[in-house]
Amino acid sequence: MDMEMEALDKNNTWELVPLPNGKKPVGCKWVYTVKYKADGSIERYKPRFVAKGFTQTYGVDYSDTFAPVAKMNTVRVILSLAANYNWNLHQFDVKNAFLHRELEEEIYMNVPPGYGEHTTVNTVCKLKKALYGLKQSPRAWFGRFTKVMVGLGFKQSQGDHTLFVKHSETGGVTVLLVYVDDIIVTCDDEEEQKLLSQHLAKEFKIKTLGKLKYFFGIEVAHSKKGIFISQQKYITDLLQETGKTACKYTN
Repeated sequence: MDMEMEALDKNNTWELVPLPNGKKPVGCKWVYTVKYKADGSIERYKPRFVAKGFTQTYGVDYSDTFAPVAKMNTVRVILSLAANYNWNLHQFDVKNAFLHRELEEEIYMNVPPGYGEHTTVNTVCKLKKALYGLKQSPRAWFGRFTKVMVGLGFKQSQGDHTLFVKHSETGGVTVLLVYVDDIIVTCDDEEEQKLLSQHLAKEFKIKTLGKLKYFFGIEVAHSKKGIFISQQKYITDLLQETGKTACKYTN
């Protein structure tokens, strides 16, 4: 939690101010998740500080919304391309993705629970950057990401706005797909992929995850015979979340 707060502070996400008359602050909370490795062991405990976007009012502190969610058909096409042409298939994660865009609206939020000991009762956070949970955050983040991709020579698909394609001068093809803050890239040119990674790292805080393993509820396994996909882990996790008894599945 301290690391999360440090990242928010370093990014100049908000400033502490007295709540103006007539303004209502947005609520906030901590969300805790456990990240697991491929073998099922615990990788880390991840806290995320989020705004309670459901307390926002349309036309007052937000207007247009948009969620950068890839279409399942697009995911299948990319996996098929990588499998048939033996292209590299890599995954990236954007750390604190929603904090990369300035807010246009005037939004006030309650002080984070557990971190407001030295503030007065009337003190609130005036948000400067988009924060997880706000209704306009996905749209703000994706707008910034799209601008960067177009600047790198990629063309945005009109059939799926989360898909970006670039044809290099040597005839190579690079395909990128984004799902909120997860990115998968496949291409027939390793050098082009390295350049893309470098450019993304300059613009955003990128974590390279190596070969694609999990994406959009799909588990991906690589072997000499090709790429194999399964949704077994997704089904297992869903059963655990709903408290239902697991059944036997055969592929």
